Amino acid sequence: MFEEERPRAKSAITPGEDLSDFSVDGLKERVEILRAEIARAEAMIASKSSHAEAAAAFFSTPSGD
Repeated sequence: MFEEERPRAKSAITPGEDLSDFSVDGLKERVEILRAEIARAEAMIASKSSHAEAAAAFFSTPSGD
């Protein structure tokens, strides 16, 4: 898929941007989006950690030969 064919995100969240122009509902929506992104990142961390631990266990186990 080419870059110009990708669907664009509804709106980008930029950390540190001025929040004074957002409505209360807009800020609540932003918080929910950020919470979902945090959960997604934490799930990826857990997945990568378990893969790394499994690989370390596999390669550190004596073969028994």
